[in-house]
Amino acid sequence: MTTTIYTHIGRLCGITHGERRKAGSEMARVETMEGAWLAVEDDKIAAFGQGQPPTELLQGARAVDTRGAMVMPRFCDSHTHLVWAGSREQEFEDKLRGLSYAEIARRGGGILNSADRLHHTSEEDLFRQTMRRAEEIWQKGTGCVEVKSGYGLNTADELKMLRVARRVGRESPLRVVTTFLGAHAVGRDYAGRQGEYVDHIVDEMLPRVAEEGLADFVDVFCDEGFFTPEETDRILEAAAKYGLRGKIHADELAYSGGSRVAIARQALSADHLEALTEEGIALYKGAGTIPTALPGTSFFLHMRYAPARQIIDAGLPLALASDYNPGSTPSGDMKFVWSLGCTQLRLTPEEAFNAVTLNTAAAMNLSAEYGSVEVGKRASLLFLDDVPSLAWLPYQYTTPLRHARL
Repeated sequence: MTTTIYTHIGRLCGITHGERRKAGSEMARVETMEGAWLAVEDDKIAAFGQGQPPTELLQGARAVDTRGAMVMPRFCDSHTHLVWAGSREQEFEDKLRGLSYAEIARRGGGILNSADRLHHTSEEDLFRQTMRRAEEIWQKGTGCVEVKSGYGLNTADELKMLRVARRVGRESPLRVVTTFLGAHAVGRDYAGRQGEYVDHIVDEMLPRVAEEGLADFVDVFCDEGFFTPEETDRILEAAAKYGLRGKIHADELAYSGGSRVAIARQALSADHLEALTEEGIALYKGAGTIPTALPGTSFFLHMRYAPARQIIDAGLPLALASDYNPGSTPSGDMKFVWSLGCTQLRLTPEEAFNAVTLNTAAAMNLSAEYGSVEVGKRASLLFLDDVPSLAWLPYQYTTPLRHARL
């Protein structure tokens, strides 16, 4: 077993000591170490410290001089729709002409448009398209990512999406967790029969997904005009019987009960939350559900942002994720999400840093392995040149990451 020791690290950022998520005022704290070294063994962080590494560690080790690079954990992204076919730039133009998300959906666009395209795309072609996006987000600094289904809306196509997501996890450097999102919209075969479609999810889709071991979580789009809190509760109850925990879309379009059912069903996260109220924020106190904001969606759709500042000020944890998808957020750039966290959600660079690393890892149940610099964690790290400070990264919001050549 070879040990690699990285020396002359200018600044080591995101050090933790066993904490698995940060909440409230703790989110403003990012521990750093100047003039550091770091040892990696079997792709895990074995040790780190300040100054020169101990002589005994250097013996037989491979030493790499980082020449003053800044080292930080790779971004974690707990909400994406990375598997899709084609693109939807026509809807982008429709939005610019004034059509709303709901109007586009009523005209056959939106989620159903993606479902139609995916249905006619082979699994191999779908994999190739998804791998291009996976390679893109890896280059942009993401190390682990959640990938949802939800553009299938029938059993065969939902399974196809999840198989592609699993394969991306095997054939890319990304750590991938998968989420079954059959309840993203009502499939065309069940138009006007939403209750029957929910029956289909519970009675046929979920058992097949569980039998084939294709999902780590289950999601429901619980919102006004989509799935009701009662339907969401039923799907999450059924998922729990297969050992699948919820991660749901909640309170994006209206404060309509999504947060309440997420907390009642002990969902790992509730995502979007643009319409979350003060009453809704209070529900999360003492709950295990992690509020997750997706500012890229608000930016692209020119809609209100989640009340992230109020969530943190209430002493709660906050995660940020990209929502990378073809309709409302065609970007998986987590560095840009970090910037939006600062400029639009009014978080400090440190708060937003914790939201795009440790806390969003926690929103995938991966913070014991990813999201910070800690002995025993995966060495999922960025080595960056010419970074004068942590705040410089979200400040220079269009500057690509300058990966150190080691």
